[in-house]
Amino acid sequence: MIHITSLDDGLELFKALGSDIRIQILKILLENNQMSMNQIANELNISNGALTGHIKKLEECGLISASNDSSGHGNQKLCSLIQDRILVEIEKPIDLSNVYNTSIKVGQFSSHNICPTCGLATSSFVIGELDDARYFDHPDHFNADIMWFTKGYVEYVIPNLIPRNQKITQLSLSAEISSEAPGIDNDWPSDISFYINDTLVGTWTSPGDYGDVRGMFTPEWWPQNWNQYGLLKLLVINHKGTFIDGLKISDITTSELKLDYTSTIRFRIAVEEDSAHVGGLTIFGKSFGNYDQDIIVSINYEPLDTEKTLNNNKMNCGNQNRSHFVIILFVLPLFMRAVRNACKRPKLHITAACITGSGI
Repeated sequence: MIHITSLDDGLELFKALGSDIRIQILKILLENNQMSMNQIANELNISNGALTGHIKKLEECGLISASNDSSGHGNQKLCSLIQDRILVEIEKPIDLSNVYNTSIKVGQFSSHNICPTCGLATSSFVIGELDDARYFDHPDHFNADIMWFTKGYVEYVIPNLIPRNQKITQLSLSAEISSEAPGIDNDWPSDISFYINDTLVGTWTSPGDYGDVRGMFTPEWWPQNWNQYGLLKLLVINHKGTFIDGLKISDITTSELKLDYTSTIRFRIAVEEDSAHVGGLTIFGKSFGNYDQDIIVSINYEPLDTEKTLNNNKMNCGNQNRSHFVIILFVLPLFMRAVRNACKRPKLHITAACITGSGI
């Protein structure tokens, strides 16, 4: 998915789509998954030279990929479509200056409860044994770049490092995900649910577990008959509700979640046992799938309400004053006792005792 947050940012993409020939190229690749430039040129009845500029334009915009054919049939480029949708936000964009961005590795979950089939792997090796949920507790799980399970959940703690006295106005999470079928199956629906701090914010149904072609970033050692790629999904929660790729999936808003700079933010992604489609979950990170990314998080914020901020400041001042009062109550009796003891000494005035102390 390509996410365009303003019309200006999408200008080059709009120009690329403003050509009938380039639209035809996209349609051809939709029907055939992968084709050589010779095949596309024959379909369009144009020369390879005329096709090259169109392919380059679509590749620069991130709509297709063009890679050299490694099967030994000459120096031929193979083209494939790498996006499933384009999301364009026409509304005035939110203030991007007040945003905290971070990313979380797929294996950096803080808790889990999952059922086989399951497994996880780094970019170099499978962690432990397949279909053994105990390895989700292995120390190497923090380095995992892909994981999969049939039902259950994994939960992440999102770093909340926005400035003090700020409240969260929008929470965005982006991840490449798919179902988890026995083997691979492009038609294997799964209901995937999303939670923030135990509040169900929405559910999305994954169409399948994709393995028809190798993922663009999937390592060579990864078997061809295993999960290859997913769909890039964008979950957004703001004052209007909760959205997946711009489509509203619930009425849960950031106001209901009551998130500010003091909040712990837990993000849970789950396949519930009682859902209509228990089709598992696969999460792709860097080095796997079609998108070279981990779980990307963006937190937009603005100042807390003035009244609330003042109340917090008053509370802090009150706490400080109480602390000072406690110190005075503790020290004053000690001081008075010292004075009384000094006054009991013969031929000693209180003034002298206070000034000279024990030197007399």
